[in-house]
Amino acid sequence: LAAPSPTTAVPYTSVKCIDVRKNHHRTKWLMPWGPNHCEKLKDFDEAVSRQIEANDIVFAVHIPLPSKEMSPWFQFMLFIMQLDIAFKMDNDLKENAEITLDVSLAYRDDMFDDWEEIAHAIEIRKLKCTFGSPKTLESEGRHYDCDFLPFMEIGSVAHKYYLINIRLPVNERKGINVGIGEIKDIRLVGIHQNGGFTKVWFAMKTFLTPSILIIMVWYWRRITLMTRAPVLLEKVIFALGISMTFINIPVEWFSIGFDWTWMLLFGDIRQGIFYAMLLSFWIIFCGEHMMDQNERNRLSGYWKQVGPIAVGSFCLFIFDMCERGVQLKNPFYSIWTTEVGTELAMAFIIVAGICLCLYFLFLCFMVFQVFRNISGKQSSLPAMSKARRLHYEGLIFRFKFLMLITLACAAMTVIFFIVSQVTEGHWKWGDITIQVNSAFFTGIYGMWNLYVFALMFLYAPSHKNYGEDQSNGDLGVNSGEELQLTTTITHVDGPTEVYKLARKEAQE
Repeated sequence: LAAPSPTTAVPYTSVKCIDVRKNHHRTKWLMPWGPNHCEKLKDFDEAVSRQIEANDIVFAVHIPLPSKEMSPWFQFMLFIMQLDIAFKMDNDLKENAEITLDVSLAYRDDMFDDWEEIAHAIEIRKLKCTFGSPKTLESEGRHYDCDFLPFMEIGSVAHKYYLINIRLPVNERKGINVGIGEIKDIRLVGIHQNGGFTKVWFAMKTFLTPSILIIMVWYWRRITLMTRAPVLLEKVIFALGISMTFINIPVEWFSIGFDWTWMLLFGDIRQGIFYAMLLSFWIIFCGEHMMDQNERNRLSGYWKQVGPIAVGSFCLFIFDMCERGVQLKNPFYSIWTTEVGTELAMAFIIVAGICLCLYFLFLCFMVFQVFRNISGKQSSLPAMSKARRLHYEGLIFRFKFLMLITLACAAMTVIFFIVSQVTEGHWKWGDITIQVNSAFFTGIYGMWNLYVFALMFLYAPSHKNYGEDQSNGDLGVNSGEELQLTTTITHVDGPTEVYKLARKEAQE
């Protein structure tokens, strides 16, 4: 209701500037409009008639559009390039043609300041174009249908105005920019986060951080009051709380005042740690309610399940460092520009999606087994006194409800991961588009916080320390019935009665 869609895409068309008097320019930066604008060309036919070479033409793009300014609330800028290439018989587009771009990026905070350079690079991009008509004289002048090219990504928008100058240097002897067809125009699409969405996101983080911190302190205090050492499940819930707090802490507030280009990478690392912790927690959570007494309460018992999650998270980290890590130095770099890079990136995202779906099926199987164990225990309930039976039926109902909530949370997390990967990648792949609204992002984020909050609340050990006889007496149940339900586990072994209740011996 309050936030607009997470991102906005703004189209820009470059202006063709003449840079003949290279050494006479007061500045090397060419502005497309404004008081110091460059000398413009309408099209390349004019350049030919005026005998202006390709090396003397600069494509200039000013960000944002006239009479607007950028804001730190936009958080990041991602640019995609589209080339308008016309067909000509004597200047055809070669197979697997590559275009070499000499690109520079500059900023300023006042319309009358000088431009300051941020980055300069010479980048190569592969052209993937198709031509719908037969290549005959009649088709001359028609445009190729070309894929989007990844162009640039910056992790902060600390300045008001940005300027991009693109040159297409031609060197026939070295084969640079030869056989790339007749380029008519260079168009860019700029994507940035919406300021309204950023404000809602920050407000959520600022509100949720103290909430989770308070319950973490309360939860750990409850555990330290116990006479026993904390069990594995309690430690893992606490670790999940720490990873949730890490993702919650609103360090993004600093990005409004500081030019921190590494915030995107830092955000990815935080999310990766939380994903790894959440996936590991679900395995241990189900396993602890299935294992018998000998296997339970040891992290080493879960290495087969937790190991692959750790390896997968490490691969994610390496992949991210290859893209966003390099972009800290060179914002024009993209892993999608090479054949190998594109195949690796695509394979990586597909494998991650398949693994997550398999993980979810495995989790469903584990939850089914836990339910079966609990059902085995339920067969002993009718023999109990009414008060005791009601007590355990209530426990079982709450536990089953929590397990179903866990499955729902897992399903939403898997969907969120796949959708966010596709949304981020579709500009780089071309035609796949998913429209994600801000409610989806804020909803999933709120769901994680509520889930962690509920877990700590439900799994905090009880501070009421009854004696064994007294607790049985209160519930009107004799020691034989108590023994039937808890067999060898005493009240000091686990965080809740359900934890003691759900075990393999249930079926035996």
